[in-house]
Amino acid sequence: MNRLRELSSQVMDVYQSLSQEFSAFQSSQSLSCVEKCGACCNKPDIEVSPLEMLPLALYLFDTGQAEQVFDELQSYSGFACKQYQRLSLDGTEGYCGIYEYRPGICRMFGAAGYKTKSGEATLSVCKPIKQAVPEKYAAALIAIQPAWGQSNNSDPMPISNSKPPMIAEGRQKLAQLDYELGDKLMPINDALRYILEKILTLSFYSQNINDGVAA
Repeated sequence: MNRLRELSSQVMDVYQSLSQEFSAFQSSQSLSCVEKCGACCNKPDIEVSPLEMLPLALYLFDTGQAEQVFDELQSYSGFACKQYQRLSLDGTEGYCGIYEYRPGICRMFGAAGYKTKSGEATLSVCKPIKQAVPEKYAAALIAIQPAWGQSNNSDPMPISNSKPPMIAEGRQKLAQLDYELGDKLMPINDALRYILEKILTLSFYSQNINDGVAA
């Protein structure tokens, strides 16, 4: 369990870095998330790694909620992230119930960079943000296009104006902490259940060893 706690601390350190990096870009382009928007949270097929859910899982374990949440996830059939707290009946408005422990993808998505099949960097912006500030979205797209400068040999060369932070690079920073837990992606509710089961299993066998039941 100590190894998982050390790993969780490392994950939180990366989270702090990602939050600062992506928030700075989104703020600079006026492409921050729409207040009370629940569009992403209402998609339980959003994929994260079990590693991303480790800090939350340990918090639930330490506060005595792990078994209850695990059982709830076993039978949960909702059409949203289990941690999403609704403010409207249709679920379009709400907030994250575990904001401090939210996974990496939640810290990066909204407005971020990704590579096309041809390897070029482009901008991914969620639909609610595009609709809320279409002019800012258009300006951000223009800003990331390479400008053309002049090299020493008089040939034109591309100069990047405003490269957005890349989601793939953020995922890689997390995955490299522990590839067993960080390189496997699954729906967010399944990822939490997976890591909770691992923690509860480790706890069970640890108690048995301490009690002399197992060698």
